[in-house]
Amino acid sequence: MASLSTSPLVSSRCIGSLRTTILDFLALTKPEVNFLIVIATFTGFYLGYSGDWYDFPWMQLLNTLGGTLLVASGTGTLNQYVERSFDAQMRRTSRRPIAASRVRPATAAWFGVLLLIFGAIYLLATVNALASALAVFTATTYLLIYTPLKRKTPLCTLAGAFPGAMPPLIGWAAASGSIASGKAWMLYAVLFLWQFPHFMAIAWMYREDYARAGYLIFPSQTDSNFLSWMTAAPTLALFFVALGAMAADGGGLMRYCATALLGSGLLYYASRQILLRSRLAARLLLKATIVYLPLQFLALILGAR
Repeated sequence: MASLSTSPLVSSRCIGSLRTTILDFLALTKPEVNFLIVIATFTGFYLGYSGDWYDFPWMQLLNTLGGTLLVASGTGTLNQYVERSFDAQMRRTSRRPIAASRVRPATAAWFGVLLLIFGAIYLLATVNALASALAVFTATTYLLIYTPLKRKTPLCTLAGAFPGAMPPLIGWAAASGSIASGKAWMLYAVLFLWQFPHFMAIAWMYREDYARAGYLIFPSQTDSNFLSWMTAAPTLALFFVALGAMAADGGGLMRYCATALLGSGLLYYASRQILLRSRLAARLLLKATIVYLPLQFLALILGAR
């Protein structure tokens, strides 16, 4: 009788353990990053499709987003595997599944490899070879170039921005079979430049954490000139590049106004961070970048057809 009376408790514990495991494996994939990747890939696909609206390839879009999401999830998982010992030294990342020893490193590594390989094969089989190749190139350069450079040079942010800006090109390649269009590269430039104020805000907020783990995000922990240049120049360039991307897509008064307003807002928060160099200003800039990107891509999409 005692065993029968405790069975609901055992069942509850099993369900709770399963839920925790699922959430840990989800956390390995970096879903917050993947959300922005999906938005950027969708934008590239939508703008890269040149056919009629009533023939829009919805299934190919879903295949593109699914395959790209799998590759991105595998990349995020492998990144946490590679950096597990450093993540454990940082307050910001110490509770990540591998760093906190909730998921075994070998298990996470296999999980990441399988996601990446399956995603690449899925893109190749359901979309096209170019989209698959671009996704694999992104994962490879992120893991083998950007990730190790974070402990070697402050220019790692520049190196990481190249693969980080690939999602619109993957979407464009999936829709059109080519990335020769100047419009595709304008989208790439928007995402490329956006990464600098976004990451500089994070880096300033957690600079002590990064220094503790040996990451060379700044030349020195108090180097504000590097922060200023790596925030101001790309943000200002982004303002004009976004307007250029809008012009390349046909413009429109409301879309131009939206782009100018979004760019001005981002410039305001970037300038505030450069002048104040505070954790609060960095947090506000981070929030501004998170708001900016989806809305800027939405402005590019709306009215494009």
